[in-house]
Amino acid sequence: MDPYDDLLRGIRGEGAVFGASVLSPPWALRFADGPSLTLVAPLRGEGWIVQGDDARRVGLGEAAIVRGPEPFVFADTATPRPARDVRCDGAVAGDLTGHTILLAGSYRVNGEVARRLVRVLPPVLVVPDDHDCVTMAPYLEAQLLSGRPGHQIVLDRLLDWLLVCTLRDWFDRPEAVSPGWYAALSDDVAGPALRAIHDDPSRPWTLASLATAASVSRTTLARRFTELVGEPPMTYLTEWRMALAADMLAEPAATVATVARRVGYSDAFGFSSAFKRVLGVSPSAYRDGADTGDTG
Repeated sequence: MDPYDDLLRGIRGEGAVFGASVLSPPWALRFADGPSLTLVAPLRGEGWIVQGDDARRVGLGEAAIVRGPEPFVFADTATPRPARDVRCDGAVAGDLTGHTILLAGSYRVNGEVARRLVRVLPPVLVVPDDHDCVTMAPYLEAQLLSGRPGHQIVLDRLLDWLLVCTLRDWFDRPEAVSPGWYAALSDDVAGPALRAIHDDPSRPWTLASLATAASVSRTTLARRFTELVGEPPMTYLTEWRMALAADMLAEPAATVATVARRVGYSDAFGFSSAFKRVLGVSPSAYRDGADTGDTG
């Protein structure tokens, strides 16, 4: 297991397809339903993502991810005319024999774990048509057009795959500002320690035991981990545990004591102090906010 797997585990698209082929110019579609992430992939044709004063072209075979909740427009020009609102709601619009098919998936990211990924993304990212994911485009189009029983579920899962593939390819590009942990995964020193933390976050890790997992000295691990990840190993461990705990507190039967034990704290008071230090509120207050949907 690694941080990338964990961060993406809870992100799923449901009924997240908007298909259109009747978009002969001039056309403009306004995505205004405020998801955390929107995946945009033209299977035929091309368009422009316009968000505020920014405009990014997305061509055939390319994929783009827009970070919400701000609305954006996908249009045939960089200076679109008034747009009509659309939703990623599973609708397939128009006669799909035309020259443009747009595949879009909306992802409402709930939980502190997934938000750690969203926070490092730019407002709009575009992965060129040389990315690894482009080979699936013909199959995606075939599924969109098929109308076979269960094709919506197939499309949802394919969109999930395309989102993961696009993000991975983006992080590998030289222009991407990747989070420190992403680069650290391939490092011989920091990588094993990161995986150990994510494999078993509740284990009573110390700097010494993490250094043993990485087969290096404590000094070497502390220096290299901090250099690549941007924070010391034990600080990263605490913040990761608190992110996991925050998501656990949203579970209906969760108590502060049980969550504390699940993330490696035998003392609920010590856990509560760490949680408030990292997230700014007590576990009880966070849980109450999760019950009302007010956790940010």
